[in-house]
Amino acid sequence: MADQSMTEHLRQLLASARESMRPILPKRLRGDTPVVPVVRLSGVIGISTPLKSGLTLSGVARPLERAFGMRRAQAVALVINSPGGSPVQSHLIYRRIRELAVENNRPVIAFAEDVAASGGYMIACAADEIICDPSSIVGSIGVVGGSFGFVRLMDKLGIERRLYTSGENKAMLDPFLPEKPEDVERLKAIQQEIHEGFIDLVKGSRGARLKGPEKTLFSGEYWTGSTAIELGLADGIGDLRTTLRARFGDDVVVVPCRVQAGAQNHHRQLHPTGQFRHATLTIGQLQLELPHRAADL
Repeated sequence: MADQSMTEHLRQLLASARESMRPILPKRLRGDTPVVPVVRLSGVIGISTPLKSGLTLSGVARPLERAFGMRRAQAVALVINSPGGSPVQSHLIYRRIRELAVENNRPVIAFAEDVAASGGYMIACAADEIICDPSSIVGSIGVVGGSFGFVRLMDKLGIERRLYTSGENKAMLDPFLPEKPEDVERLKAIQQEIHEGFIDLVKGSRGARLKGPEKTLFSGEYWTGSTAIELGLADGIGDLRTTLRARFGDDVVVVPCRVQAGAQNHHRQLHPTGQFRHATLTIGQLQLELPHRAADL
């Protein structure tokens, strides 16, 4: 009985101490203040340059885990400004967001800024709701691959191409060799497979909200935010601050969970000589590196 009385007395003291300290505590530490962690995903996905690393799962995993693991979080906000990039990294990030959302029972709201296209839109589809600006660029659900041919230029310059492979298709679509129709067909089959996976992901995410004909929605075209809402690719017009204050009150605290610059891994094929050599397959701006030189793995 004495122990119970002491415990109750301590609880009252702690409650009194918290209440007296409440005015000087940061808002996010007050138990009754709504908190929304924000992860900003900006830049090309998976593509790295000497000056800037692209978005990869390894670079965004920790901020995502911090955001979804934050106590008292009312939701997790994703601020997306990306034209796309690697389809693999885009899908890995998408899948990690969905896994964390289910594990922590957190709703996810995506905010498309200037652009959420291709891989950027794929990541936005991990959210329960997509909010955009009227002039945001949204969509680009398609596949494109591009290259150049240098055969005639080499002939004109008197340059001889010497290439040694093991495997009859190892040098497929080499820009320094004549293009073969069967190689183009093989590439288009890969594009079609990736495109179908992208379409299935969008259908699974957006479901009955999709309003436009499939021939239009999945043609690779992109639209303004206003038109994207009409097509069911996005849900509403707004911005981060206004939307969160309307949903959770004026006292809502936005907690940035930053992706550290340089944290992303360089996602490239490394040739044994130290040179990066690859062909590129692109979904809009989504790029898939296809090794096609001797000893590339």
